[in-house]
Amino acid sequence: MKDKSIVNNDIIERNLKYINENHSEIYQAYREYGKLVHTQGGPLDDKTRWLIKIAISTVCEYPYALTTHLKKALKAGCTREEIEHVMLLVAPSAGFPKMMNGILALRQEVGEED
Repeated sequence: MKDKSIVNNDIIERNLKYINENHSEIYQAYREYGKLVHTQGGPLDDKTRWLIKIAISTVCEYPYALTTHLKKALKAGCTREEIEHVMLLVAPSAGFPKMMNGILALRQEVGEED
């Protein structure tokens, strides 16, 4: 049986491709807005911005966004320990199950869990 998260990622990728092909100006404007907010929105450094995005994606239970943010955070120099700490901080405010889902996504991303 195929992993449900992989199926969902495939669906999301196809839908994103559809939006890009059929509404490219809107999608490009959205992407540019995201880049501007990330890079010029304020004084936070790159690692801090990615850690915040990981926390938000974990709390909102957006697995596709969380996986994307995990990859980008690790590439930006965030350590596994920093990311796990951010996820632990989610539990008291947003709930233990959300934190657990985030930890699982992190463990899968770094190859600790299939």
